[in-house]
Amino acid sequence: MPKEKIHPHYDAVRVLCACGNSFETRSTHKGDIHVEICSVCHPFFTGKQRLVDTAGRVERFRRKYAKAGETAPAK
Repeated sequence: MPKEKIHPHYDAVRVLCACGNSFETRSTHKGDIHVEICSVCHPFFTGKQRLVDTAGRVERFRRKYAKAGETAPAK
């Protein structure tokens, strides 16, 4: 048995993924854990290459550098 005053509490928590999958594990973290990618949607486990874009970051990156390419000085 762990000693009460020196070891953290190790309780069951729920892990929620952005793809909608959820599972239960044990952790010292309090409350639910929110992740962007899990074993159900990760390309390593699924064998499918898929672009995971949770907040429009890829599109924002493409727009930013598309504008940068247009404003390059001509020689």
